[in-house]
Amino acid sequence: MLADGAPPAASTFRIERSTVGQIGPSTWDALAGRNPWATPFSGWAFQRAWWDAYGANAHEETLAVVPTDAADGADPIAIIPLMHRHEVEPADAVTHTTMRHGADIELTPVPPTATAVLFGASYHADYATILGAPSDLPAAAEALVDYLAGPSDRRRWDVVDLRRLRCGDPAADALAAAFGAREMSEEWTLNVEREDVCPVLTLPIGATMEDYLAGLGKKDRHEIRRKVRRAEAAGAVRLDDSADPLADLETFIVLHQKKWGVDGLFPETPGGAQSRVLFCRLFELYGADGPLHLSFLSVADRRIAAGIHFETADGYLYYNAGVDTDALDLSPGVLMIHELIARALAAGVRRVDFLRGNESYKYQWGATDEPIQRLLVRRREGLA
Repeated sequence: MLADGAPPAASTFRIERSTVGQIGPSTWDALAGRNPWATPFSGWAFQRAWWDAYGANAHEETLAVVPTDAADGADPIAIIPLMHRHEVEPADAVTHTTMRHGADIELTPVPPTATAVLFGASYHADYATILGAPSDLPAAAEALVDYLAGPSDRRRWDVVDLRRLRCGDPAADALAAAFGAREMSEEWTLNVEREDVCPVLTLPIGATMEDYLAGLGKKDRHEIRRKVRRAEAAGAVRLDDSADPLADLETFIVLHQKKWGVDGLFPETPGGAQSRVLFCRLFELYGADGPLHLSFLSVADRRIAAGIHFETADGYLYYNAGVDTDALDLSPGVLMIHELIARALAAGVRRVDFLRGNESYKYQWGATDEPIQRLLVRRREGLA
């Protein structure tokens, strides 16, 4: 019942539980394409690869939103990719499965034993959203709230912990409005808070690399130019996409581990094995013509760094990297970003997104923060 005693209005949409595999790529990606705020992290390939790699870490709860009077299996008007697990599973220490957020941001605490509903692939995706046209998102959010509040066959939950929502995404507003409308009657507590930041470069149209560098601060501009000149004196600097990412993935992993060691994605642990599956499946599912690229930076034909990034119509998303620590005198990290920005400028791309985290090197290039949000719903009896 609502606060004024009136029953909730009958919804014109209902929820069907499904899986990424059951829905399939054509239907999934068509709905993702209707939401301008969707990114490759919400695409079928990324979600399917994540479940292939990390299916043992969570229970899938992908939800299809369909008209109430539609037959079972009808085409959805929206998809809400979710998963169900404890906030902290016993195996997380071994698999390195952590929900990282901004180091300087205090989030509302949740007991590690709480059973949570989260966006699918949240642990390795930098953005999340509802898939569907903006005009359908309020109805999809209301159907989700009905499903979570109702006596259906869904699993019991203590918290709904939806992260990676971009500020400005209408899905975030729709979810906050739908949960807020039921907060009092269901005895829930709703919090919407900043989770992290994604530093992003906005590139000027028609600019050259020199034009771009001229717009940076004097100290940063000087340091970047100095390091680039030093590398160029050692030999030709090139950034080349791999023609066979699956064959070259092991080289990327070696460079990643040289940089990050046991703190990286690929230690000799069960978690490292899962990461290998994730990246293999990503390149298998995206294929040669997909948005995911593995690039190698070379100086004088020596590979000294590697990066994995997504290319979309309006920007590049810089996802992961590794460097040869024996070549630090050539500043491989600086060279990698310099060449990626030069490529973006030549292609007329407007954005280079460094994704989550406020590491200092991102601001050297003039990046500005774009926050991402967390929407947290707690049952009243579960509050500390």
